[in-house]
Amino acid sequence: MPVDDTITADAAYRLASQGVAMLWTGDFQNARQILTALEHRTRPRPDQAERTTAELFYRYRQNRSHRARILGLLLVPLGIGNIIALRRAPDIHAATVAAYGSITEASVVSLHEVLGTIGAHQWRSTGIPVAALNASIHPHYGTFFPVRSEYVDLVARAPLATPTVAFDIGTGTGVLAAVLATRGVPRVVATDIEPRAVASARETVSRLKLSRQVEVQLTDLFPEGRADLIVCNPPWIPATAHSLLDAAVYDPGSRMLKGFLAGVLGHLQPNGEVWLVLSDFAELVGLRSRDDLLNVIAAAGLRVIDALEAPAVHSRAADSRDPLHEVRRNEVTSLWRLCAS
Repeated sequence: MPVDDTITADAAYRLASQGVAMLWTGDFQNARQILTALEHRTRPRPDQAERTTAELFYRYRQNRSHRARILGLLLVPLGIGNIIALRRAPDIHAATVAAYGSITEASVVSLHEVLGTIGAHQWRSTGIPVAALNASIHPHYGTFFPVRSEYVDLVARAPLATPTVAFDIGTGTGVLAAVLATRGVPRVVATDIEPRAVASARETVSRLKLSRQVEVQLTDLFPEGRADLIVCNPPWIPATAHSLLDAAVYDPGSRMLKGFLAGVLGHLQPNGEVWLVLSDFAELVGLRSRDDLLNVIAAAGLRVIDALEAPAVHSRAADSRDPLHEVRRNEVTSLWRLCAS
């Protein structure tokens, strides 16, 4: 339904709740105000009921799904040349080219997603400082940003023997591959199934002048050959993703985790080591037990050498307004050092 500046936030919310998509034809900045109002209306209401952690997580996921559906129904026209032909619309050419490529025919896109491309482009332009590299990472749109330093710091300080070849499985921005290379691993092969991630990782390697040491491949899980060290930081929550970025966090049925563990011995050199970097968030909300994880490790023919731990220091752990604040505050990320049993 075409809508403009005359629509109220309540009316827009009613339409979105009925599943009606709204194509904005008015002033761009007014559309942003309507989107902010919709976002406010999708925030979870205060809940005084006593609930288990699992119930809190379920309600949180329900709200996130509802929010994504509602906010995705306010659309803006995206025309040829990556232009939004609305009054007071910003120049979104560079941000949308980075996200979608050049637009060659009239199209529409959700305003919420457009604003996401602008934010992602700003992150990419500015860069995200990574202390372990003494440098910044410039992620591509749709690639998980390394804003959680715990897993990077664990890989930076874990005991490292003298591997000649290391694999970084599910590399994302390539940050862990870069850390391994700067720690002196002569050859690192980084893999990812997402083309955006592969492009981002290759740019990271190039910016850090590590191209001679690090090769990035587009493949599902393992490259050919064997390595002395195989590192993986898989999505840590076994639940359904609701967005592109969610896929770096949510892994339905623990597909990647189980696939990695089941296949890793076939790519590990004798006396080699596996580093599995994983948050215990799923354990804290009752989606997976510690015994479940240890059983999968054992079933893959692996045993635990050691486990290094890092408490949560990311910003969400300090946000008391988050309905899962207590869970995030108690979250621990572990680097499990594994070898053949």
